[in-house]
Amino acid sequence: MIILDTSFLIDYFRGEGKAKRVIEGEEIATTVVSYHEIMTGIKIRKTKKEEKFFKKFFSDIPLLSYDWRAAEESSSIAAKLRAIGSSANDMGLLIAGIAIANGAEKIATRDKDFLEIAKVVDLEAIIY
Repeated sequence: MIILDTSFLIDYFRGEGKAKRVIEGEEIATTVVSYHEIMTGIKIRKTKKEEKFFKKFFSDIPLLSYDWRAAEESSSIAAKLRAIGSSANDMGLLIAGIAIANGAEKIATRDKDFLEIAKVVDLEAIIY
């Protein structure tokens, strides 16, 4: 399974060709964290058309939650990164924790923090 990060979703729906090729033939899912980030932007801009579109999209794709298993994974990732003198943004850590807790092998993203995360867990960052 490949997790679609927020940056990927934005690029994909803007028609970025490289993004579209990343998920061909893949089992896909996204996270409640990406839902939060997308919906926050939409609500700030007050774009009802985009809100309706994304609510439909998020209802049609597996939307993985942040639960105690994901919290355990994300906190472990943060500690492992700190041990090697590295770090990642908090939202990325939450998304990675959700991905690992749900058995995802890959994450599609433009966020290079996932390259750091991939150094300490078995989660391939597909940077396009």
